[in-house]
Amino acid sequence: MSIDLDALKRWTGRTEAATDLVTPRLVRSFEATFAPHLAPYAEGEAPLALHWCLAPPIAAMGAIGTDGHAAKGEFLPPVPLPRRMWAGGTIETLAPLRTGDEVTRRSAIGDISYKQGRTGPLCFVAVDHELVTPRGIALRERHNIVYREAARPGAPASPAPAPEDPRPADLVWQVASSPVFLFRYSAITFNSHRIHYDYPYVTGEEGYDGLVVHGPIQATLLLNIIATLSGGEPIKLDYRGIAPLIAGDDFLVKARRLPDGGIAAWTEGSDGRVRMEGISRAA
Repeated sequence: MSIDLDALKRWTGRTEAATDLVTPRLVRSFEATFAPHLAPYAEGEAPLALHWCLAPPIAAMGAIGTDGHAAKGEFLPPVPLPRRMWAGGTIETLAPLRTGDEVTRRSAIGDISYKQGRTGPLCFVAVDHELVTPRGIALRERHNIVYREAARPGAPASPAPAPEDPRPADLVWQVASSPVFLFRYSAITFNSHRIHYDYPYVTGEEGYDGLVVHGPIQATLLLNIIATLSGGEPIKLDYRGIAPLIAGDDFLVKARRLPDGGIAAWTEGSDGRVRMEGISRAA
């Protein structure tokens, strides 16, 4: 499939803004979904990474693609590759969100790039966000999205790299990746991507071995285990997805302190292979 990269790059700089409230119900739903794997937070504050539940895109049923995502070509560029995945990004926490906050997310399309991967063409779209409360900027983020071509019939999804020697960790969480966990997170983020709940679709159409654990679920756990290990210091996390994490078995979230004062964190499947990894260093 050919991609007109010059046409896509015309979307660079496009902006949008959306506003939402940090309601008590949202906070309780988030806590009930992730506890006990949350970093401590003060009374009246929102748990870390709740921002991914705020102001989600809300498309009418007639404006949804076959994969369950909103159709492209409104804010996000009309990349012709059909499969969309959360590739990683950077996130910098500046101040906590609080219950009752009105939060505005200001977004802009950043870099758009293309490369030929080992499994076919890949198009990367970076989206920059600022989340602003009445007290000022609470969080900055760059979200990297990758688009891929449709799965070939019978072709398996790319496996995670073979495990190396076990990485030492200072803190380890064991997390159950049940379909209910995925469904709850899809519900509180208004995420209708079918790879997270539609087993016949994700295995038959997308070629995965089962339901796929959300990228932001893993990133949420990375942020919270880092904050737990650091004692709540501001976080500047650079992270990336390595391979899909398939739901069913428990998976591990691990973190360790680095000699330079940073903290590395990663998720491992039950096979010991890393699925997402990141490093947080002081600004």
